[in-house]
Amino acid sequence: MTHHHALTTASDPVPSGGKAAKEDSLQYLTFTLGDEVFAMDIRSVREIIQHGSMTIVPLMPAFVRGIINLRGAVVPVIDLQSRFGRANAQIGKKTCVIIFDVGAEGDKVELGLMVDAVSEVIDIAPSQIEPPPQFGTTISREYIRGLGKVGSEFIVILEPERALNIDDMVAITERVQLA
Repeated sequence: MTHHHALTTASDPVPSGGKAAKEDSLQYLTFTLGDEVFAMDIRSVREIIQHGSMTIVPLMPAFVRGIINLRGAVVPVIDLQSRFGRANAQIGKKTCVIIFDVGAEGDKVELGLMVDAVSEVIDIAPSQIEPPPQFGTTISREYIRGLGKVGSEFIVILEPERALNIDDMVAITERVQLA
């Protein structure tokens, strides 16, 4: 009988305490809102679904467009445009909902993020990410993890945990399930 050691991971060869010689770039899913491109860490993204019918729930914050039933789970769908204090997003042919996980391990909640279109997955090295600017962005600085430099352009990398006030969202899912 062969014994498998469950502890070996891909990162084992790196000497403890030291950083890997090659900088690992992280993957980000880019998407558009209007004519702006945003990105979010792909590790939190579960899936991308086409925009479909949603159940409107009364007494929700304006930026919650409704809830969808995803394989039996209640998933609130956030209108990111509205969350950023803009007019509600217009539903178009390419409107998608990005399903992603938020919250601490073991206490994760799935949320849907309504975006105008999903673009592509890109690699951005940590050294290519600058801290959020003090000015010049159209959304609140607290929602931004950083600016990723991609070629000659900067892409706003969102911090969905902050942009979506998770406690509110959790409360919503719990309230809906009680109904």
